[in-house]
Amino acid sequence: MIFQGKLLAHALAVLLLANSVADTTAQKRNEKPNIVLIMVDDMGYSDLGSYGSEISTPNLDKLASEGTRFREFYNNSICAPTRASLLTGQYQHKAGVGYFDVNLGLPAYQGYLNRESLTLAEVLQANGYSTLMAGKWHVGKDSLAWPNQRGFEQFYGFIPGASNYFDIGEYGTAPPVVLVKNNQKEHLKPGEYLTNTITDNALAFLEQQNKHKKPFFLYLAYNAPHWPLQALPEDIAKYKGRYNIGWDSLREERLSRQAALGLLPPNQTIAARDPEVPLWENLNYDTKQLWQAKMEVYAAMVDRVDQNVGRVLHKLKDLGKAENTLIVFISDNGAQGGYVNPLRRGSSRNSGPIGTPGSYDYQEQSWAYVSNTPLRQYKNNMHEGGFRTPFIAWFPGKIKPGSLVKGTGHLIDLAPTFYELAGAKYPATYKGATAHPLAGKSLLPVLYGRAEEVNRGEPIFWERAGNRAAREGQWKIVSDYPGYTWELYNLDNDLGETRDLASQHPDIVNSLAAKYFKWAERTGVVDYDKIKRNGNAAPAEAPRTPTTARSAPQRTN
Repeated sequence: MIFQGKLLAHALAVLLLANSVADTTAQKRNEKPNIVLIMVDDMGYSDLGSYGSEISTPNLDKLASEGTRFREFYNNSICAPTRASLLTGQYQHKAGVGYFDVNLGLPAYQGYLNRESLTLAEVLQANGYSTLMAGKWHVGKDSLAWPNQRGFEQFYGFIPGASNYFDIGEYGTAPPVVLVKNNQKEHLKPGEYLTNTITDNALAFLEQQNKHKKPFFLYLAYNAPHWPLQALPEDIAKYKGRYNIGWDSLREERLSRQAALGLLPPNQTIAARDPEVPLWENLNYDTKQLWQAKMEVYAAMVDRVDQNVGRVLHKLKDLGKAENTLIVFISDNGAQGGYVNPLRRGSSRNSGPIGTPGSYDYQEQSWAYVSNTPLRQYKNNMHEGGFRTPFIAWFPGKIKPGSLVKGTGHLIDLAPTFYELAGAKYPATYKGATAHPLAGKSLLPVLYGRAEEVNRGEPIFWERAGNRAAREGQWKIVSDYPGYTWELYNLDNDLGETRDLASQHPDIVNSLAAKYFKWAERTGVVDYDKIKRNGNAAPAEAPRTPTTARSAPQRTN
């Protein structure tokens, strides 16, 4: 009898253990996924190893090899409008940031996020998520529009569009680096490097959040490699001498890698050589040394971002959360063209060599021409180099490793993607405001391998400072301010935008243009000539970018 009792007790214990394991497995299966959104600043299409670069980016390349890359992913071509769409799932005018983070006196151009455009943090927080942010905000300077007031429970970073990477208050004219942590201002400490410190705070937020039994959303918005060119000496040392081949040879190297990676199909064109970029072989020795230093520092800044992405991955694994986390990596716009105007910044403001505290140099157009390989034009322009940038998504067990798809996604698609993934309800009203309907489509069918590109059923549209574009299928129309003439390109075989087909297909131009103007009317777009500030087509945050049309001979890869 005693033996039978022990046997029964043992059987009961085994049953209870089995039920416990089953319950735990079911709990994990039903657990909402975590979401990490990583954005870099002013980084071009080809600046990652997985997109053709020589820059060391092993952690991001690992995410690409274990996840998926898009050949085509679009932003809004400049900082603040991109962030407005990213955070709300709205076109930037609908969100109130149609021009920049300055108020031009109209609802679509008020310079901060309106209440009808709900942020990712507001929606996900209302659906049971912890909401964390570290880095650059740039969608509202007034404290009423800061991150903690728009749904983020934890925030560390800076509010405007740019920041030094070192505290250089002791150097004289340069002010200390002012940061904000949960609505309280503080300064970057001597010896700290901002890219590292942004990550330090993000990791601390993750550690604190781990005490709560809820999923998290982390928005990690690095300002690198945005100007000023400032990097750690050990990172710069890794690239000493690497760029003495110059931009012409480096671009050829990147094109070769892109072809090998499948990013450049054999029938595709590449952008014609930028006639404003001088031939490297025509420069004298001292000029070459100066230019090499710029790219060495730029590469070091991208490298340091990658190192910090590795720290985030390590933390997720330590917390046991990596297997249930979607990571998305993007850039806010293409690399920045234009050449330094010394009256705005550059050598006249430098109090230290390129790369050091006190440097106010930036990459400039000659290297940006390489960063945007194989695309045409630069930040603040609606040709592909201005707003087509890398997109990497990683989600173990859900996204097929090593996949490369066309994609044709846009920033407005991230909000519906995250909400579908999280099982989050998008409210009709929020704190008394009627929410704008979401403008994009979920990317999950593409991420999960059920589609090659987003099926949105309508074109994608852009307008910023008078530059305009629309994309539907393979067709794209684009016009550069101050002109109003549409160009037409077939991006299926001319991603370099070398052949303007507008005169051959006026029916396509007229159809897409009609759709553009209907979108502009319902979105609040205003003729730029009626609202431009002091005659400038770009804010002081960005150097002047040439927008003249190119007509150099076509090249085919």
